[in-house]
Amino acid sequence: MKRLQNIIIVALLVLSSTASVVIAEDAAEIMKRSHLAYYYAADDGVAEVTMTLINKKGKERLRVFTMLRLDLEEGGRQSYYTYFRKPSDVARLTFMVQKEPEGNDRRLIYVPAVDLIKPISSDDKNSSFVGSDFSYEDISGRHWTEDNHTMLKDTELNGKQVYLIESIPKEKYKGFARKLTYIDKTIFLPLKEEYFDKKDKMIKRFTAIDIKEVDGFQTITKRSMENLKKKSKTVVEFSSIKYNAGVTEDLFSERYLKNPPRKYIK
Repeated sequence: MKRLQNIIIVALLVLSSTASVVIAEDAAEIMKRSHLAYYYAADDGVAEVTMTLINKKGKERLRVFTMLRLDLEEGGRQSYYTYFRKPSDVARLTFMVQKEPEGNDRRLIYVPAVDLIKPISSDDKNSSFVGSDFSYEDISGRHWTEDNHTMLKDTELNGKQVYLIESIPKEKYKGFARKLTYIDKTIFLPLKEEYFDKKDKMIKRFTAIDIKEVDGFQTITKRSMENLKKKSKTVVEFSSIKYNAGVTEDLFSERYLKNPPRKYIK
């Protein structure tokens, strides 16, 4: 009898352990699908972007820019190019990132006021993107393989069924100690992300404000990031979005940092 009880206990432990592994794998797979839906729609993309920076007193500042994206590998190597139009103090400033999931991303910024191309080190990826509440990494995306993911529960957000997943960095990381992501079960886009520090205090909150279908792809056309420490907020709105626009790899070179491609930036 005692032997039978021991066998049952061992079996239950094995089943419990297996279930945990499956849940972890499911969570990682959902985060992968979400990352691909959010950052890798189509093979490339072009959009006009309006960024509104709102400080704790409610004062607003505006950034207007054009963004180009090219996927070199699905879920892998990827390039971004950003050309600023307004306001005058950042006009003609360009930012480029070449994502390398297996290594350090290459980030370059061109500052026209001093005619200087400056590299941005991987240590600066959590720095503010042109004074906004989005970091450089928020713009180009943090690869899902850099974190351990756990499925917490299925829940509802604003009337939509979502997966709730907790992500914890695998290695020491400045951006957050853990993150909660609410992923739409139907389209796999993140509807909300909550970032916590080591004391488990929420420090940032991302919200997908508006989602539309563009060229057959579900797209977050309006989003916000709140800095709960500074009590500031940045709202980003995309317009004139085009997917599979024919963006080519040669555009993501230092040459075009100083001389933007006129086909897309007029």
